Amino acid sequence: MQTTIKSLVTFDGVGLHSGAPVRMKILPAMPNSGITFRRVDDVTGNRDLPALWHMVQQTPLCTRLVNDDGVTVSTVEHIMAAIVGCGVNNAVIEVDGPEIPILDGSSAAFVRGILSKGLREMRAPLQVYRITDTVEVRRGESWARFTPADRLLIDFSIEFEDAAIGAQKKTLDMSNGSFVRELSNSRTFCRQADVDMMRAQGLALGGTLENAVVVDGDQVLSPGGLRHKDEAVRHKMLDALGDLGMAGAPILGHYEGFRAGHSLTNELLRTMFANSACFEKVSCTTEMAAKLPGAGVHWGEIPEVA
Repeated sequence: MQTTIKSLVTFDGVGLHSGAPVRMKILPAMPNSGITFRRVDDVTGNRDLPALWHMVQQTPLCTRLVNDDGVTVSTVEHIMAAIVGCGVNNAVIEVDGPEIPILDGSSAAFVRGILSKGLREMRAPLQVYRITDTVEVRRGESWARFTPADRLLIDFSIEFEDAAIGAQKKTLDMSNGSFVRELSNSRTFCRQADVDMMRAQGLALGGTLENAVVVDGDQVLSPGGLRHKDEAVRHKMLDALGDLGMAGAPILGHYEGFRAGHSLTNELLRTMFANSACFEKVSCTTEMAAKLPGAGVHWGEIPEVA
């Protein structure tokens, strides 16, 4: 069965790049409506942006949706990860600016908000995408791949020169609350040199040591250090889950990423949907539903550090 959130939940924060105050609300939605972002501030034209792969505008720093009227909303990946990880199928996400609030740089607050309201089951069957053959995309040394699996698996590897991050690799079965327990409180990260460069370009104006893990060589500059020794790769997996949520339905398959980012994951989805031989859309059985990321998630699974 499909689900939606039981009642409205509100979040207040700032945009990562603009630093401007922003308010976001998650509202219940009708069956088969999926996830839709809605710009409620003073914009002209169509304010709705469905969270779908073909609506994604390729950007290196975040996931941005854009509709035919040129209306955009950026940094949607963290809330989308919470949506997928908590098992929400239908919702309207209202935002009064061009960015989703960054909050602490993770999905933890979004997860708490969703689980505090709970989910309502809807009398509508759920469809899922099952990967049936290998799909792969490459850019230089970076690559992302789907292979068949009976649940969603995420396998991610990163390599950074900064010793505080270095090379990290992690594999997770995303079934049954794994996202909430293992990934939801992992924060976005960057190098101090990248922060300096972005600010010189008028970006990351809302970024602080409190809403990102900032590293400089072998030093972690953010107060309190890391929440996990491999927090960086965990956050990349969080991003990947949010970006895979743009498929429009749960995916059963093994996602592997090596030095991959938002645009490469989106390219993987575009390649998948361009080749109908590598996937099938099927009705979600009880057995399949029990293996989805949000199945059985409850408040007690939220990490204490979040």
